[in-house]
Amino acid sequence: MNKIALFSLVILLFVSCKQKNIKAVNVVEDAVKPNIILIFTDDQGYGDLGCYGSPNIETPNIDLMASEGIRLTSFYAAAVCGPSRAQLMTGSYHSRVSHSFNELPNSKLGLHPDEITIAEVLKKADYKTMHIGKWHLGDVPEFLPTNQGFDSFFGFPYSHDMWPYHCNTVVEELKDTVLMQEILKRKKKLGYTVGGSWNFPDLPLMENEKVIELDPDQNEMTRRYTDKALEFIEENSKEPFFLYLAHTMPHTNFFVSDNYKGKSERGLYGDAVMEVDWSTGQILNKLKELGIDDNTLVVFSSDNGPTPKYATDGGSAGLLKGAKGSMYEGGLRVPAIFRWPGTILSGARSNAMSSTIDLLATFANIAGVEIPKDRVVDGKNLMPLLTGQAEGSPHEYLHYFALNNYKKPSNYKAIRNKDWKLFVKRTDSSEFKPLELYHLNEDPSEKYNRISQYPEIVNKLLKEAEHFYQWLEENRRPVGQINIPNQ
Repeated sequence: MNKIALFSLVILLFVSCKQKNIKAVNVVEDAVKPNIILIFTDDQGYGDLGCYGSPNIETPNIDLMASEGIRLTSFYAAAVCGPSRAQLMTGSYHSRVSHSFNELPNSKLGLHPDEITIAEVLKKADYKTMHIGKWHLGDVPEFLPTNQGFDSFFGFPYSHDMWPYHCNTVVEELKDTVLMQEILKRKKKLGYTVGGSWNFPDLPLMENEKVIELDPDQNEMTRRYTDKALEFIEENSKEPFFLYLAHTMPHTNFFVSDNYKGKSERGLYGDAVMEVDWSTGQILNKLKELGIDDNTLVVFSSDNGPTPKYATDGGSAGLLKGAKGSMYEGGLRVPAIFRWPGTILSGARSNAMSSTIDLLATFANIAGVEIPKDRVVDGKNLMPLLTGQAEGSPHEYLHYFALNNYKKPSNYKAIRNKDWKLFVKRTDSSEFKPLELYHLNEDPSEKYNRISQYPEIVNKLLKEAEHFYQWLEENRRPVGQINIPNQ
């Protein structure tokens, strides 16, 4: 070997060793980045967990999770599924991203591909990302999870009740004998009545962007989601990961496996919650088994309040007034439990205002990446609250928005500052008129309108509501749209 060849070999070995060292450093850095698991239920009420006061639904695993973490009691989602998921993913109010509605199958609308989701933020920190369960932010390929920052997807592109057996499907035995017999069979099995008028297509169960089944047996979906979640956690236990597990339960229609049928005093609804509790226990046990429990933040919450459709046979908002769709607290105040042993508070509870819009900023902080700087992000980092470094809310005000057509101005309904909540109405002259004022600490059920007693509070909140509304409209982003032939 001549001197030039020997010199080249030395240089090659040096470079190779240096690359290995760089890789080794990266592995160490990756190993200390915490994993993040977000468990998001569907239409589960504020009062339907043991740790939030349910007297008749047993949730031992979620209750244990709460005792080992921090339980937030003034945590807000949106009032309906689609808007709730839009603001969760973007860290911005759903009105900010013009997504204040629920898409139906084959919609031309969805979360705009230019929006930066939680998954896309975490991808900047080299997280592996997976979404399991309900998406409901657009079902055409441009809007699916795999085009919004998720490496993989297993679940339904929209709500699981958007199928031929929707609980509101009219029973007309002479119209379609086979279909109606199936609906009658399900009615007998599930125990609720039918009525209304819907005509949805077969429900697609998807793996990434491929439909793998139509109208699957939904009694098995909580178990199948859980199996997929455990598989993902195990496969990615050596690198940082983000798992977004959005259960389709306990949204109507209620489905449970044979293991949980008849287990609850609250009928099928309670059975469905109990199976979600089982699923949560399986995930927490897997983290311990893999030795990554202390390096994983697990968050449990719900997308909105309980459906009012089945009254006490459905979900309960506990002492809160209202249900899904309502701007009263029962419509959008939801359970929220954060657990990260050794890092955040344990056995704690906080009534500080917080929201699903805060999760993007919180997760970004944990992963060591910045939130998007080219747009307004309404959410705040919750880590000071979760670790006990701060006791109060990072928000001075929270704002309430109802459903709305994406072409119209946002449907602003109420504002909260600490314990005070003011309902407003936007008049034809584009001014806000105060309607109702409640002190949520003294009157969590919103029974006593105190608007005439505290004009100074009303004026303060009214002024802030008008200011925020104008600012939001000036900084509002468009919904995603595609052109579909014949629509």
